[in-house]
Amino acid sequence: MDQSPSDEKIPQASPDVEAALRPPCFNDFTGQEKTIERLRVMVGAARKREEPLKHVLLCGPPGLGKTTLAHIIGRELKREVRVTSGPVIDKPGDLAGLLTNLQEGDILFIDEIHRIPKTVEEYLYSAMEDYRIDIMIDQGPNARS
Repeated sequence: MDQSPSDEKIPQASPDVEAALRPPCFNDFTGQEKTIERLRVMVGAARKREEPLKHVLLCGPPGLGKTTLAHIIGRELKREVRVTSGPVIDKPGDLAGLLTNLQEGDILFIDEIHRIPKTVEEYLYSAMEDYRIDIMIDQGPNARS
């Protein structure tokens, strides 16, 4: 039986292969020239101050290189990049787990960040602004934060 081209399964690249194909530095990144230039300035300033890079929000449709840019920033700053996805952060405790496992200077990249619930967003704001979160543990007279 003959198969039409549309019936053939196209093999998917493994995440390791995809990661190896991504540009490793700003010089190798194609497109987004204005964004790249701004990121270079920010990364350079953070390096000179010997401080972590302040918060960065990369937005746009799929395929523009947001994840790749997050990894390039990590490489440029010699920092670990922790990647997660907005839909898996259902409640404040999920966010707390992610944040408490970060080392100083690590980069947290939240793909699909627009899909996190509003209640979790509120905790993320305080984590970004104050570098702390306040979560209630237990309930009633045993509750503590």
